[in-house]
Amino acid sequence: MDYILVYISAFFIILLSTLLLFKKVHSRFRKSVMVYTLLFFIVFCMSLFLSPEIRHSFQGLVARAEASLPRQPLLADDHMSKSTQLVNKNGFKKEEVMLDALLISQLPELPRGCEVTSLAMLLQYADVNVGKVELAERIKRDPTPYKVKNGQVFFGHPNTGFVGDMYNIDHPGYGVYYKPIMELAEEYLPNRIVNLTGKEFSELETSVSNGNPIWIITNTWYSHLPPEQFQTWNTPVGEIEITYREHSVLITGYDRHYVYFNDPLTGEKDKRAPKQNFIDAWVQMGSQAITFK
Repeated sequence: MDYILVYISAFFIILLSTLLLFKKVHSRFRKSVMVYTLLFFIVFCMSLFLSPEIRHSFQGLVARAEASLPRQPLLADDHMSKSTQLVNKNGFKKEEVMLDALLISQLPELPRGCEVTSLAMLLQYADVNVGKVELAERIKRDPTPYKVKNGQVFFGHPNTGFVGDMYNIDHPGYGVYYKPIMELAEEYLPNRIVNLTGKEFSELETSVSNGNPIWIITNTWYSHLPPEQFQTWNTPVGEIEITYREHSVLITGYDRHYVYFNDPLTGEKDKRAPKQNFIDAWVQMGSQAITFK
C-alpha cells in the first residue's frame, strides 16, 4: 500500500509538472495545477518518510553500499583459529575479532530453518559433525495448530518448541527460540553450552574474542522494528508478541562499527551490520543467545 501511494503521487507530480513545463494548461487553471502538484509532492514525501518498508529499503541500499567498501584490515594475530585465546584472565577483549566459521545455507531444504541451521554452524565450529537436516528432525516442536477465531490468532509458543511447518512456507509456521535450541545443543555438547540470553552485548563480544561464535535471535532488518511489524498470538502458555521478520544468525566477529555474522538465509559469510542497529534488533527480540565453552 505504501509503495502504491508513492507511485501514484510520483506519477501525478510528473504529469502535472510536464503540463506546466510545456504550457499545456490554460492560464486560468495554472494556479490550481500548481497547488495540486505541490500537494502530491507533499504526499510523496510523507509516504517516503512514514513508511517503515520504504525506509528499510533505503537502509538496505545504504548498507549494501557500505558493505561494498573495503574492510579495514585486522592485524595478523587477529585472524584467529579456534584454539587461540584472545581474552586474558582480567577479561579484556580485542577491539576487532573475526572467526572463521563454516557457512551453511538453510535453503532449499529448510525455508523456515534459520535457527537449526545457525545451530549447525555453531556445533560444527565446536567439531560436532551434525547437519541442519538432522537438527531439524530432532528439534522439539509445539504441536498447537494454527487457528484464527474472532480475529485473534491461536498458535504455539517458540520457547516451547518449533511452531508450525519448517519445510513448507505455504503452510502456517514461525520458528523457535533459544530454550528448545539450547536443549538440543546440550545433547551434542553436554555441560558445555553457555546461555548468554539476557546478558549485555559486551559479554557476547567477550565470548567471540575468546574464540566462540554466538547463536542469536534477531530480525531480517538487523535494526529496531516498528510496532506495526508485530502481532499478538494466544498460545497455551499465554500471549506473545511475534514478528514474521524473526531470524537467527551466527555471530562471527565485530569491530568498533560493525557486527559480522553468517546469514543462513542469504548465504552470506561474515555479513556485516552497523553495531548499534544490530544490538537494538537483538535486544528487541529478547536478547536471546547461546554459545559453548
